[in-house]
Amino acid sequence: MYLKEDCFNLGSIARLHSFKGEVSIFLDVDDPEEFEKLESVFVEIDEILVPFFIERIQIRNKGFAVVKFEDIDTEKQAKRLIRHKLYLPLDLLPELDDDEFYHFEIEGFQVHDEVHGDIGKMVKVLEHKTNPMYEIDFNGKEILIPKQDRFFIKIDWDKEIVYLKAPEGLIEMYLDL
Repeated sequence: MYLKEDCFNLGSIARLHSFKGEVSIFLDVDDPEEFEKLESVFVEIDEILVPFFIERIQIRNKGFAVVKFEDIDTEKQAKRLIRHKLYLPLDLLPELDDDEFYHFEIEGFQVHDEVHGDIGKMVKVLEHKTNPMYEIDFNGKEILIPKQDRFFIKIDWDKEIVYLKAPEGLIEMYLDL
């Protein structure tokens, strides 16, 4: 049995696609085509990861795919899965280059700004197509820093620290400095 901490969130089941049990899933990944040969996924139901086998999958545009799960043959059966999250084991993540990382890997890391020092903990990376952001929690206050190479310095994996150089004036705006 897989636990959630041994998996990554692949996306979620968005809506019904047909009355024959097909669903539309949203793949929250950079390249949905990497998952076009997917044979199974875990669906989180009542905080338990339940394996579902895929009969067929068709990748569509904007991160969506149409999926027919084995043994889900009616609209009623499929409707029970809507809005449930999808997971895959971590070992199925595509290999990355040495200078790349998956966003979930830095969640909870301390964030250190070049000018202001420690500015909180990394909550997550918000993947907006036009302007992705680092979401940081500083004692209950949200700080958003654009996820751009020019603001990123490095990651200390051993100490779990992300080093950034926020745009001038941005930290002051959030923290009323």
